[in-house]
Amino acid sequence: MILPRKGDPVVVQNMPGRYGRLHTRLMLDYGTNVAAGAAPGKGGQSVEGVPVYDTVAEAVAKTGAKASICFVPAEYTLAAGKEALDAGIKLLVIITEHVPVRDELRLVQLAQGKGASIIGPNCPGIIIPSQKAKLGIMPAPSFSPGNVALYSRSGTLTYEIAGQLTAAGYGQSLAVGIGGDPVNGTTSIEWMDHVQGMDDTEAVVIVGEIGGDAEERLARHIQKSGYKKPIVGYIAGRHAPKEKKMGHAGAIIYGDYGTADSKIRALTAAGVKVAKTPMEVPGLVSQALG
Repeated sequence: MILPRKGDPVVVQNMPGRYGRLHTRLMLDYGTNVAAGAAPGKGGQSVEGVPVYDTVAEAVAKTGAKASICFVPAEYTLAAGKEALDAGIKLLVIITEHVPVRDELRLVQLAQGKGASIIGPNCPGIIIPSQKAKLGIMPAPSFSPGNVALYSRSGTLTYEIAGQLTAAGYGQSLAVGIGGDPVNGTTSIEWMDHVQGMDDTEAVVIVGEIGGDAEERLARHIQKSGYKKPIVGYIAGRHAPKEKKMGHAGAIIYGDYGTADSKIRALTAAGVKVAKTPMEVPGLVSQALG
């Protein structure tokens, strides 16, 4: 998996759009090297002094970028993602909500065939504070450099818990919003395996939510793999009514399947310390690190 490092060039797809323009400025302010934009028919324009090209291939040829962040509307996301992957992008961050599941599946297949990684869709992106690299929409003041890896299915809770960690003196080696849809470009298990190999990470915080079985599967993986780094978890949706969709497309529970209790039991059995509230997370990290 290729992660953004300081100074690495980044392409913003649909940069001239409302959200592309806003977050281009915020990513530049943070220190990300936003080197080019891509939008059909908008070539020759510039946003915040950054040139815009008609295609991702042109942007890659001009900048050598291997990473792209996509603000393209849902109905065009499959085409935009395919364009980026065909142009040689190896890390594609898709912020867009409401992407059809079959389009998500197709993008994951395309990425696997090209040795690329996707973060999202329906996610806030990724931030690596020590590198001043942000491909996403997260508020930068919540994050600080450190040795705790954070990944989350919930965008807002990513910011909230990062802020709690930062206030307690626990910065982040990286923070990733993996997305709240049923299909994730990169799964929680893949992130856990990646983080295990990061020398600058001493503890991991995982933020899950009701719906699906991602956390239950992750718990089984932790047990089987003999994970060594301390893990702290939090599950959102403890008080959600059963058999009701809550927010994200993936947040659906049926009976005891996908409930907060089911996930908490599974993670606890795997040795994960599970917080009852976001405010408890820094204290559990402190205990875990001794």
